[in-house]
Amino acid sequence: MALDDGKKETERQAALNYHEFPRPGKLEIRPTKPMATGRDLARAYSPGVAEACTEIAADPAAITRYTAKRNLVAVITNGTAVLGLGNIGAAASKPVMEGKAVLFKKFAGIDCFDIEVDELDPEELAKVVCRLEPTFGAVNLEDIKAPDCFIVERYCREKMNIPVFHDDQHGTAIVVAAAATNALRIAGKKPQDIRVVGMGAGAAGVACHTMLHKMGVPAENIAIFDKDGVLHPGRTDLCAEQMFFANADKDLTITEALNGADMFLGLSGPGLLKPESVRNMAENPIIFALANPVPEIMPDLAREASPGAMIATGRSDYPNQVNNVLCFPFIFRGALDVEAKDINDEMKLACVEAIAALARQTTSAEVGEAYKGERLTFGPDYLIPRPFDPRLLPTIAVAVARAAMDSGAAGRQIDLDAYRQSLEAQVFKSSLIMRGVYDAARQSKRRIVFAEGEDERVLRAAQAMIEESSDTPILVGRPDVIRQRLDREGLSIQPGRDFEVVNPESDERYREYWQSYHAQMQRRGVTPDLAKAVLRTNTTAIASVMVHRGDADSLICGTVGQYHWHLNYVRQMLETKTETPVAALSLMILDEGPLFVADTHVNIEQTAESLAATVIAAARHVRRFGLDPKIGLCSGSQFGNNACKSGQVMRGALDILDSETRNFQYEGEMHTDAALDPDLRERLLPNNRLEGRANVLVYANTDAAGAARNLLKCAAGGLEVGPILMGMGNKAHIVTPGVTPRGLLNIAALAGSDVSSYG
Repeated sequence: MALDDGKKETERQAALNYHEFPRPGKLEIRPTKPMATGRDLARAYSPGVAEACTEIAADPAAITRYTAKRNLVAVITNGTAVLGLGNIGAAASKPVMEGKAVLFKKFAGIDCFDIEVDELDPEELAKVVCRLEPTFGAVNLEDIKAPDCFIVERYCREKMNIPVFHDDQHGTAIVVAAAATNALRIAGKKPQDIRVVGMGAGAAGVACHTMLHKMGVPAENIAIFDKDGVLHPGRTDLCAEQMFFANADKDLTITEALNGADMFLGLSGPGLLKPESVRNMAENPIIFALANPVPEIMPDLAREASPGAMIATGRSDYPNQVNNVLCFPFIFRGALDVEAKDINDEMKLACVEAIAALARQTTSAEVGEAYKGERLTFGPDYLIPRPFDPRLLPTIAVAVARAAMDSGAAGRQIDLDAYRQSLEAQVFKSSLIMRGVYDAARQSKRRIVFAEGEDERVLRAAQAMIEESSDTPILVGRPDVIRQRLDREGLSIQPGRDFEVVNPESDERYREYWQSYHAQMQRRGVTPDLAKAVLRTNTTAIASVMVHRGDADSLICGTVGQYHWHLNYVRQMLETKTETPVAALSLMILDEGPLFVADTHVNIEQTAESLAATVIAAARHVRRFGLDPKIGLCSGSQFGNNACKSGQVMRGALDILDSETRNFQYEGEMHTDAALDPDLRERLLPNNRLEGRANVLVYANTDAAGAARNLLKCAAGGLEVGPILMGMGNKAHIVTPGVTPRGLLNIAALAGSDVSSYG
């Protein structure tokens, strides 16, 4: 067996194993309501279920209130045109349909049933689909051959009162139209002025040309070819959708048509577009060769034939992959949420423009992380966003919902601002709880210095800061390195214009800075020569000096190195009698809600005094997130049952806290489960003073707090905001090396808030 054959066989077996283990298939069903007690069962089924049934019987529209219909899509096929596999039948198509259902859930949170129907007659298939309307909020037709797919969709749209969308047609067409919109923008051309040559007149091909026509390309400027030649008025083998584009002379050849053409759109077969035909096209042609897995022409050949060509394929290993996943989850999300009766042209065009506009924006930090090392800047090689861009959901769904309401297709009116916020909270887990912090940061204009200014994560956070806040980033780093990495990452911000750079090698304030550092440290063993060396090499020390001197309002460091190493320099320059590091507070965002943990980094072993200070500071910070603090003091002792060290210091902290009236709830000492389980806590200590579940856990040492933080992050899927350095008057925050660009942006928002709002 050849090496390539062996590799293919290994990949084939890996794919089969993926589908078979640890349990067959890619889907399961999970309940969304409690099902643990007899009371739950009585409400979920008999007799309680009858109440929901009678409400729906009295008012059919109530079905979306009491069932999952509004978030449920059917993916339906008869398996007659599956991927590149052709007519493999309904049963063999099931893995593909399960995969489609998984994408709905992954990208848009939409529940989905895949339905494979063993019916080849298009009208009978359409009747089956129509009978399913009571169950679903929308229908996604998939992998049905042409022209049957046109018949099925037309019949269902006429008979059904929910959206019916054939993704092979319209999903592909929307993504193609979005890419074409941006390609035309780059080429400086208008849709009404271009000439298009298409190869492939199946469902996707016809739908793509139809969408281009709706964008403004005249039908007479579109020539489409299939295996029997050009579509022309004399052909008798075409359906109505194909006949719309049958405007060419019957003797026109593909070579003649491509001469001077502005755009080629292929949904046909491998190698059918020749380099010499590309050379004869207009200057900077648009070439969408979408046959999969081998396109009509390989991108390198097309580029060689026409260096200015803008090229898209269906492959993920080349730029500009035309992938339906950029469209279908999000257009359905918007349609479902306004209970649309249809997905009309206005909604499709809104989707086109939303996708195209998103590609023209600066790439988000999350996309940069997902596609690390790739240049994702709007241009010939970045005409459309990448599938893992989290902004797709709020951007497209809102645009589609707005178009549905404006065009009269919506059955439900919604507040679009609130809708966008709810969608952003789905894709950015920190969005909801951080909203108030970001609002506060926008009201201030603080200067925030990043000690590791050359780090790519810092650069992305700085870009987002400039776009989303009023704060000014200052980056410590070498300007040439920063410029090089900005260019490599495709970021638009520039040093000098958008942010200040402090160059450790040649900043004009170097003498002033080392002298300030020496004045602070001269009686702690730091000589002038050592001060000079530190201020040439240690970027955290530089940032600390800047804040100390008033050249910046706050610093952020810690993307590399150890926490206490950075904390040492922060303390050297910024610690005072009134501003001293109290503790590190980590906010963990969980599916069940936010949970704060302290002290994760500062006090390796707490005293009663430091614990009390940690609790007071944590309560103050928790209120910044719009939450009432409920603080559990956690230890190895449970309400006095153990004389361990952690229990003793907790009891000492309680004595200090109890010495004054506090405006927040706290209780301890107790195990972590008692802090989080009110019923357990009530059994152990009836009438305890903590109401409900604790939202802050304070531990006696960093071993315990750090373990809780890491378990919540790694085992429970928690998203961390922080650590937040409490007690420094917002002058410094130290992150950890695993921080993401979004994490840095969150810390910057905290640092950007008015210093008087917390301690």
